[in-house]
Amino acid sequence: MMSGSNLSLRLWIVAAFLLGSILVLRGLSHGEPKLLRQPLAQFPVALADWHGSDLPLPDRMIQAAGVDDYVSRIYGIGQQIPIGLYVGYYGSQRTGDTIHSPKNCLPGAGWEPVRAGYLTISPPGGAPIEVNEYLVAKGADKRLVLYWYQGRGRVIASEYAGKVWMVVDAIRLHRTDGALVRLVTPVDDGEANAQERLVRFVGQLYPQLNRFIPN
Repeated sequence: MMSGSNLSLRLWIVAAFLLGSILVLRGLSHGEPKLLRQPLAQFPVALADWHGSDLPLPDRMIQAAGVDDYVSRIYGIGQQIPIGLYVGYYGSQRTGDTIHSPKNCLPGAGWEPVRAGYLTISPPGGAPIEVNEYLVAKGADKRLVLYWYQGRGRVIASEYAGKVWMVVDAIRLHRTDGALVRLVTPVDDGEANAQERLVRFVGQLYPQLNRFIPN
């Protein structure tokens, strides 16, 4: 069990790192390279048996997120329980428009956290990736969420690791671009089925992302 003094020290260290990161990013004067990528509006509507329908976000939400490009869709197979997909892309995170963690956004929308952890997924033909698994509830309604941060050749689950690599890549590559990939599905048929559904969908989704999120 962590003592109060140790917890306070850890919070101060995290706060100091985040402040230092902001100062480093703003202090780097050179611009970022123009990256070739397809706009997310062109992301496939059909992924194997899954078919998507656009679910545009209100302008106020887009402005609050600060994204440069995004796609928001509901994917389903017939009458089966659907999956919500959101990918938000940032061309640069130097000027204060940084990726927002779902652990901050979902509670703000009324969803209460039930549990959080990590899940390792092995996409077909690719290396395993570690993603966040987050169970949230609003009254009797429960949703299972998978999300990760992707860009500059990495898939990262940890918010803190993502910030560290962003600073490293800003110095080394002059790049801070990246994206949040988030999937949500109801758990009406049980958590195990919801997880299996999301993992199957990631297997179809993940191989497509490199065309829209530069490595």
